Amino acid sequence: MMSRHAAFVLLLAFGAVFQLSCGIEVNVTKEDKLCLYANLMLNFSVSYEVADNKNQTAVFELPANATADGSACDNTTSMLKLDFEGHSWSMTFTTDGKNYQAAIITFSYNLSDSKLFPNSVSNETKTVIVKPQMKDVGIDTCYSCHSKDTIEADSVNMTLWNVLIQAFVINGSKSENLTICEADTPMTTVAPTTAPRPTSTTPAPTLPTPTTGKYSYKPDENSTACLLANFGLRIGVKQGDKLEEMNFEPNGTQISGSCGLNSSELKLVSSSITIEFTFTNDTKKFRLHALNVTGKTSSGLTFTEANNNMSLWEATLGSSYMCKKEQNFTIASLVTIYTFNVQVQPFGVKKGLFSTAHECSLDDTSILIPIIVGAALAGLILIVVIAYVIGRRKTYVGYQTL
Repeated sequence: MMSRHAAFVLLLAFGAVFQLSCGIEVNVTKEDKLCLYANLMLNFSVSYEVADNKNQTAVFELPANATADGSACDNTTSMLKLDFEGHSWSMTFTTDGKNYQAAIITFSYNLSDSKLFPNSVSNETKTVIVKPQMKDVGIDTCYSCHSKDTIEADSVNMTLWNVLIQAFVINGSKSENLTICEADTPMTTVAPTTAPRPTSTTPAPTLPTPTTGKYSYKPDENSTACLLANFGLRIGVKQGDKLEEMNFEPNGTQISGSCGLNSSELKLVSSSITIEFTFTNDTKKFRLHALNVTGKTSSGLTFTEANNNMSLWEATLGSSYMCKKEQNFTIASLVTIYTFNVQVQPFGVKKGLFSTAHECSLDDTSILIPIIVGAALAGLILIVVIAYVIGRRKTYVGYQTL
């Protein structure tokens, strides 16, 4: 997945929080010594009530402005607490001196937050409490789990991954030893003592490369296109341990959108998928800033996912962005999109045609040239050095005293 590498640093009274492209990192201190360390990624999916007794789902990630000043450490209990925009998430740990475990996770969310929960009929703050699976972690080890762990509660799903936690740090230094979660541990299969009966398995069908759709938006019939987009699109939806994929069919797709000075939108509606792209610019470059996907898979699973904090398909204003190779982006915990043969220009379209393309790094083979030249020079230097050493040895042999 492509991501912008940015760092966010916030110093707090009880600890330091670092918001990186790889997740949020928390250092909790007590008496100027590290007592709790955490590095993790966290997404939320919350179902809430809107008008007419209908439900809507909000999908969001732990934001960059989360603070950890409510975190605390003690000899037998410790707590990682992250507050953000009127909401809070915490994990409480206990220890018997030899091992530690996560006792409870508490998530409180305020439905009056119209940004995360638009059209909510309730303004109350709700709290869910669940017991996670983290247990029997050695006291002087870090708990490590790269796999995604979705924790379900009433109307709430919380997905944790890329987790590294030491809840009770000894002598102020984070341990290099790891207790690895079961999901990350390779499974070993014991060979059967008798020959197994032959079985036949049907592999999952491989989808063909999606058809490249050519989309354009113009404000009215008398105008020329102000937004152009060509791409093939595949959507993967995770359901438990299974991933169901579907190609977006451009034929018959309804196209709508808008073209603004700093923001442009493209909305595509097919028979089973609706996808909205929001592009923004900073007067120098444009990028894909937000993506909203709603659809229904062939198995009948209905899904809605959104990400409003993206920085993809970036190019200079006045040019287009192009990437012929396959790319994939995780929109949220449940949905991944795969793109093929992309070329987009949401701003500065002239005469309804794409401007000069800025190629993605996957397509740019020019970076191979200095690598090849450098390798050739290194090989040549090595040959010269070897020849020189051999020549010197022969010279010494010729002048040996008999």
